[in-house]
Amino acid sequence: MSNDLRRLYDAVRERKGRDPSDSRTAKLFAAGPKKIAKKVGEEAVEVALDAMAEDRQGVINESADLLYNIAVLWASLDIHPDEVFAELRRRENLYGIAEKLPKLAVVGGREEK
Repeated sequence: MSNDLRRLYDAVRERKGRDPSDSRTAKLFAAGPKKIAKKVGEEAVEVALDAMAEDRQGVINESADLLYNIAVLWASLDIHPDEVFAELRRRENLYGIAEKLPKLAVVGGREEK
């Protein structure tokens, strides 16, 4: 799975700085992180709505859109997927693979939300 995300990220990042008229991805980069973040939010809502409707194929389709927009957001902020995967591994070491970081936790001497 992570190889697929890396391939997506690499393909998206390759379009960073290109002419916005060349591709939808280049156009998103030109619009900036705020616009990209808005797209991430919209796609997340669409995934949730399809899940509530128990529309399996809709969740699959919208999840693909969400992952694409997350890859664009990461690239726009110069975040590499390996950084995100490292954070997942760190959390796994603390809480287990299938757990999420608690809302308030003290980690490494600092409070995290």
